Amino acid sequence: MPRFVIAAAAIALSTGHALANGHGGGDAPPPPKPEATTAPARVILTKQGPKLVDLKGMTLYYYERDTTGRTSNCNGKCIESWTPLAAPADARAVGDFTVINRNDGSKMWAYRYRPLYTSPADKAPGDANGNATTLQWRVARPEE
Repeated sequence: MPRFVIAAAAIALSTGHALANGHGGGDAPPPPKPEATTAPARVILTKQGPKLVDLKGMTLYYYERDTTGRTSNCNGKCIESWTPLAAPADARAVGDFTVINRNDGSKMWAYRYRPLYTSPADKAPGDANGNATTLQWRVARPEE
């Protein structure tokens, strides 16, 4: 009888551990998979309504001439006044954000197929001074 009790206790201890972890053995569960791509921008609420900002909090803009969703019309001298929101070479679309190939071979982010830019006129997170420079540039908003 004592052998039976010892054997039953050993079995109970080993199966109890396996059942508690949800799988056999003493291995820890696998770590969660990291998110493949993080969105390059986020939405903040302002007095003028929601707007898109980059991960540093700088206001994002779109150019009204960017209408095809495949290219940027801001090249050459234009990028001296407007900085494309750069995407890494291996960037992939995530949610409403897509990747646009630029004329110089680099990549940039677009929101709902509109290429995104920052303005050097904005000096601090939340500034929206680029909107006043010309009527062809607009603050990027999530509803647009």
